[in-house]
Amino acid sequence: MTDRSYMVSRLKESNLRATPQRIATLEVLDKMQNHPTVEQVYRKVREVHPEISLATVYNTLESFAQAGIVKKVVTDNDTMRYDPMVETHHHLYCAKSNRIEDYTDQELTEIISDYMEKHPVDGFDVKEIRLQIIGQFKE
Repeated sequence: MTDRSYMVSRLKESNLRATPQRIATLEVLDKMQNHPTVEQVYRKVREVHPEISLATVYNTLESFAQAGIVKKVVTDNDTMRYDPMVETHHHLYCAKSNRIEDYTDQELTEIISDYMEKHPVDGFDVKEIRLQIIGQFKE
């Protein structure tokens, strides 16, 4: 749980105005922590700002992605999700339930990074390593 002043600071550090809608959207993302869709974020933000439109939430999330506040995650069924954890990590994706969980493994990241350095792809510069590991969670 993060306080409001931290949210304002994050926005200002990213050169984004700290509007009530942006603060509310950032707070929702911080609380959800489950890689929500724009529609899921919209429903939660509307609880605080009933006048907000889906387009505003979508544009806010896009501005967050451009500013590096969130990362976009696309699922197997092409659903766009938003991840507030911007540090290097991977995802476990359950194709059956569409559930996404963060998976941090520095050794795995280093193995892939080392491999890519030793086997570069012509005309392609690796900027980031993010895996989506597809499987099924045991319930």
